[in-house]
Amino acid sequence: MTYLIGTIAIMTLATVATRALPFLFLRGREHHPLLEYLGTYLPPAVMTILVLFAIRRVEILNPPYGVPEAMALAVTVGLHLWRRNSLLSIGAGTAAYMYMIQSQVLSKVLV
Repeated sequence: MTYLIGTIAIMTLATVATRALPFLFLRGREHHPLLEYLGTYLPPAVMTILVLFAIRRVEILNPPYGVPEAMALAVTVGLHLWRRNSLLSIGAGTAAYMYMIQSQVLSKVLV
């Protein structure tokens, strides 16, 4: 039990440290050019990588022909263009995808 508590304590400290250290090191440098550059270009780059990672193994020649992925991507992009809320668009796109791959309706229509 002591080993488990020690492991959890070390993991907690490591997590808190990785969250707090950037704020401590960059205090007073809110307008640093590197931070402004990263703030501008990093979110779209991360989103692009996530999209490419998510669709990397889509088989468009076999059922369901990539339809769940395409529809979830359309939901995500449509909601984001409409509401400009990343959390909403990513959450709704994920929910739409999970619903489509779990439902039997889509597989019966496409097969």
